Amino acid sequence: MGDPLWERMRESGRLAGHPVRFLTETDSTNSVALRLAADGVEAGVLVVAETQSKGRGRLGRGWSSPMGTGLYCSLILRPILPLADYPKITLVAGLGVCRALEKVTGCRPGLKWPNDLYLDGRKCGGILTETGPLTGEARPAVVVGVGLNVNTEPHGFPESLREKAVSLRMIMGKLEQRGPLLAAIVEEVTATVRRLEQGDFSVMLIEWRQRDIHAGKEVAWVSTQGQVVRGLSLGPDQEGLLHIRDSSGMVHAVLSGDIDQVRK
Repeated sequence: MGDPLWERMRESGRLAGHPVRFLTETDSTNSVALRLAADGVEAGVLVVAETQSKGRGRLGRGWSSPMGTGLYCSLILRPILPLADYPKITLVAGLGVCRALEKVTGCRPGLKWPNDLYLDGRKCGGILTETGPLTGEARPAVVVGVGLNVNTEPHGFPESLREKAVSLRMIMGKLEQRGPLLAAIVEEVTATVRRLEQGDFSVMLIEWRQRDIHAGKEVAWVSTQGQVVRGLSLGPDQEGLLHIRDSSGMVHAVLSGDIDQVRK
């Protein structure tokens, strides 16, 4: 199946009005985008790769990036936001990716706080938001990285991930064109970040919660210090922090760490 929009992007270096730095292989599109941002590249530049040798996710984890089957991209932004609102970018970007997938494929992904996309109970994508050095610039760069399993077949994932990961092809039963998907993702992520700048986070948070795969379910939180807390997921608050109510009634505000549903 041909993908005319993807091929035009490769040849022209542009997609939906965005300059594109296209790479057959790189260490990490986020790393490339951060280096470009540090050199003063303008907002809106998109870094796209066919594969990553050191793709990474949240908490320093790796991201499997099989050649030519997924979307591995990073968008450079310079949002007009107070630094305290930067953690919200990950949440609204995840919402944007969901909306893009719904628009293009008709599937309805779920969201796992703070940055994972799920289909049929398995992970299909993730968001990694990183900020360049805060050097006193009025608008420091933010890089929104998206990894999405598009046409990967089960044997294309490392054996350790085959029960946990899924692709759009596996769910939809057909090959998906990456060009239209990427164009929609860039459009929707840009739009959600713009809405965040305009103070629309409360409305987007309602939309996010409608896709929350852990809403009202018992979860286990492993903090960055290794502490394990079990309780009911209350969802993210107006600051983007996840709240968990444990068996004693204490509510914990989660800034970072692992969240997993408790299986019964």
